[in-house]
Amino acid sequence: MHAIGVDIGGTKIAAGVVDEEGVILAQTRVETSPDDVAGIDRAIAQVYRELSASYEVGAMGLAAAGFVAADRSGVLFAPNIAWRDYPLRDKVKALVDDDITIVVENDANAAGWAEFRFGAARDVDDMLLLTVGTGLGGAIVSNGELVRGAWGVASEVGHMRVVPGGHYCGCGHEGCWEQYASGSALVRDAQAAVLREPERTQRLLELAGDAEKIVGPQITQAAEEGDPLSIELLAELGRWLGEGAASATALLDPALIVVGGGVVAAGELLLGPARRGFGEQLSARGHRPEAKFVAAAMGNDAGMVGAADLARL
Repeated sequence: MHAIGVDIGGTKIAAGVVDEEGVILAQTRVETSPDDVAGIDRAIAQVYRELSASYEVGAMGLAAAGFVAADRSGVLFAPNIAWRDYPLRDKVKALVDDDITIVVENDANAAGWAEFRFGAARDVDDMLLLTVGTGLGGAIVSNGELVRGAWGVASEVGHMRVVPGGHYCGCGHEGCWEQYASGSALVRDAQAAVLREPERTQRLLELAGDAEKIVGPQITQAAEEGDPLSIELLAELGRWLGEGAASATALLDPALIVVGGGVVAAGELLLGPARRGFGEQLSARGHRPEAKFVAAAMGNDAGMVGAADLARL
C-alpha cells in the first residue's frame, strides 16, 4: 500500500508518495506560515489531493516538530508553529474527502523510524537517533519498537540537563544538552570566538562577512579547508554529542547511534570527536559491547519516509 508522508516545517511542508520499500515515488512542496495553522491544514489537504490524483493511497503520516499526543491525533505543543493542544489529524481529515488513515508523528521519531526501517540502522533492533540541527532531536527504537512513552513525548533527548546552571534554553530551563550539541551551539561558540580570539577567526569572517552572519555550513567549509578554529569548534560539538550519548547509553544500551541533521555534513570532523567523547565517558568500557556511531543515510527525506511508513502500521 502506498502512503503519503508529510514533513511539516516552520515555513514549508514537503510531501511525498512512499512505497512499502521506502522509495519516494513522487513529491511536492508548499510554502506555509508558522502562525497560520489553518493555512497549514489547507496546504496538507492540497498536497494530498495533488499526490493522490496519480497514486492509490491508503494512509497519510504527518511529521510535526513538537510534542505529539500518545494517540497520534494532534500536537500538544510546538516551539516553532502555533500549535497548542491542536487536533491536527481531525482538522486535516475534515478537509480531505477520502476515507484514509491519518496519523501524526513527531518529526524526529519519523526520521528515526526511516533510518531504522530503510537506512543506517536497518540491521539492528535497538538504536538511538540524534538529529543535530537548530536544536538536538532524538528517536529511540528498542527491540524493534518505536519508543513514544506514556504520553507520546519520549525521546526529547535535547532537553536532558547536562550542565546545571548552564546556557539558557528555549524550553525555559538551563543547561540542556542541545545548548551544547546543536547547530545553534556551534554558531554561538563561533560568534563568541570572534570577540575572544579575533586573530583566529579571519577565515570565518571572510566567508560570513561579519560575526552575526556566521552559519554552520561556513564553519564546516572552513574546517574542511583546514582552518584550526573551525576544526576545534566542530570537535567541541562532537565531544558534547559523544559524552551525552554515553549518558543516554547507560539508560538505553543501543547497538547503534545514528547522527543526522545538517551538521553531520562535517563527517569525521564531527563523528571522530563524538566517538572519542563517547568512549571516554562510557561506563564499564572494555567490559561491554560498544555502540557504533554512524552518519544517517536518509538525508532530508527521512521525516517524510518515516511518517509514511508509520502511517501504515
